[in-house]
Amino acid sequence: MSILIKNCHIISPDMEIESGAVLINGKFVDAIYTASDELPIADEVIDAEGQKLTPGFIDVHCHGRSGYDFTDADNEGMRTIAVDKLKEGVTTLLPTTLTLPEEMLAASLKTAKEYIDSDVKGCKVPGVHLEGPFINCNCLGAQNPDYVRQPDIEEVKRLSSIFPVLKVSYAAEVEGGSQFASQLLSEGITPSCVHSGSSYADFAEAKRHGLCNLSHFCNQMTPLHHRDIGLVGAGLLHDDVFIEFICDKLHICPEMIKLVFKIKGSNTVQLITDAMRAAGMPEGEYDLGGLKVIVKDNAARLKSNGALAGSTLLLNDALRNVYEITGIALSELIKATSWNQACSLGLTKLGKVQPGFYADLVLVDDDFKPIKVFVDGEQRL
Repeated sequence: MSILIKNCHIISPDMEIESGAVLINGKFVDAIYTASDELPIADEVIDAEGQKLTPGFIDVHCHGRSGYDFTDADNEGMRTIAVDKLKEGVTTLLPTTLTLPEEMLAASLKTAKEYIDSDVKGCKVPGVHLEGPFINCNCLGAQNPDYVRQPDIEEVKRLSSIFPVLKVSYAAEVEGGSQFASQLLSEGITPSCVHSGSSYADFAEAKRHGLCNLSHFCNQMTPLHHRDIGLVGAGLLHDDVFIEFICDKLHICPEMIKLVFKIKGSNTVQLITDAMRAAGMPEGEYDLGGLKVIVKDNAARLKSNGALAGSTLLLNDALRNVYEITGIALSELIKATSWNQACSLGLTKLGKVQPGFYADLVLVDDDFKPIKVFVDGEQRL
């Protein structure tokens, strides 16, 4: 089936076309047209009425939403998360785990496998993101200290045999941390550092073994200091290091958002939500990996000590926040919603509005709220 989306403002990495049109044929983008081109006949024609058409968003760090957490290991919860992420414009999701026993992680991955095997029309789930359990006990954030353990590639391989593990966030300075990066890469898994007290030297050693990603940048990692630039300094210094960024204006203040984009540009920043089960839900008390969380004024905080505990951020709101704060051209900024994520994980034919790429597309209004969402050329919102 062919679909023509006309009268749209096309925004893709390094490309912006006013009053353009996109032809979808099956699962893929077939052609792009400018205002002066003659448009083809299609089975279905959608008039975008001037709204923005962008690549579908890719959220590589999300624990849950709509009252569910991925690690609930609940089939209905997994399906709900995958369907409701479409409301944020997310077409590809890496459900993200917490620091928990292996058997609980395994049960969670089984729900991802069962979702993929079902006929539920939510977002794509090519794999999962393990955040923990191989972290620094002194940098827990909202992770449970009872289940922290040393890096174990065999555990990762066992979990990945259930459902693909595409990314592992861990502390590079723990015993065996540098070698763990190369072990993960040998399995086709992206290593990333967070919940870490790494010095810059620790990072540099792990980078020699292939570490080039930092998860939820600035949060639960060594800050910039003039005698040791730590992980924050490492992320700013190295142009080839991808960073995840929670742009809710709570985890990261607007001035830091400006600074990071001024130094890094848009080529290696990945907007994420790090959302927990309260995303898309009312204020109140929630659970995160067995820890009680209070959600108030858009902030999720541990009941025990007030520490930030994930977020309630939606990815389209993250894009709007950064655009309002920085004023970066959308053809540049849009790299941070999907293209950079695809590059960091080796996901092909995703992250651009381009012939030959999957027709994973989102039509958004002037406030970046999704109006229509397409996955593999099929409208799912």
